[in-house]
Amino acid sequence: MTESPTETEKPEFRSDVTVELVKHSAADSDVLWAARVSTAGEQSLEELTKDPERSKGLINFLMRDRHGSPFEHNSMTFFISAPIFVFREFMRHRVGWSYNEESGRYRQLQPVFYVPGEARKLVQQGRPGKYEFVEGTQAQHELTGRVMEDAYRHAYEAYQEMLSAGVAREVARSVLPVGLFSSMYATCNARSLMHFLGLRTQHEQAAVPTFPQREIEMVGERMEEHWARLMPLTHAAFNANGRVAP
Repeated sequence: MTESPTETEKPEFRSDVTVELVKHSAADSDVLWAARVSTAGEQSLEELTKDPERSKGLINFLMRDRHGSPFEHNSMTFFISAPIFVFREFMRHRVGWSYNEESGRYRQLQPVFYVPGEARKLVQQGRPGKYEFVEGTQAQHELTGRVMEDAYRHAYEAYQEMLSAGVAREVARSVLPVGLFSSMYATCNARSLMHFLGLRTQHEQAAVPTFPQREIEMVGERMEEHWARLMPLTHAAFNANGRVAP
């Protein structure tokens, strides 16, 4: 049976994203013992108690020569709240990732929607594969905010109307736009995260230029901040070697 929607729910508009590190088992030493089992066997377990700073050269070597598997022996779980269109891009990353997202079949979706902030560049110039975004005018920003907010309100009113009439949530959700915020847990290891960052963030040290959509880049930047604190030597080696996943 479909629950009756709350009559007082009003749309909320956001221009930011939420990224929280909720669980982890990740340290630079994880890379070292995983790598040294190749030559030291069971003695590689001694790396668990050693200062990884003394072996940062090995981490850099593994990154530079793209010996990738030692970077997989760790785990990070993030809670992410972002527009649905971000998640549709995010879930193109499948190797080394696990996802669980909130369901519009099992709960009434909340009226939280994305509207670009003033810093978001609005105008695309050039052709696909070779284009750039430039600042929009004040009129364009005002138009974007007004039109998006009006469309969101209309869509959510239609959603609530169908729920009130007893229409199943899985049917009623069809009218909601991809600017609606969703939430998920995403679990990865350092190697899969580096691959994500190499494609979904722009950086002055990147050897290969990328052109991510700004909203998924915002998620990537916040994930990288958490990871850099957990594995500073690995993060430094990633940057020093062109931000290419090993």
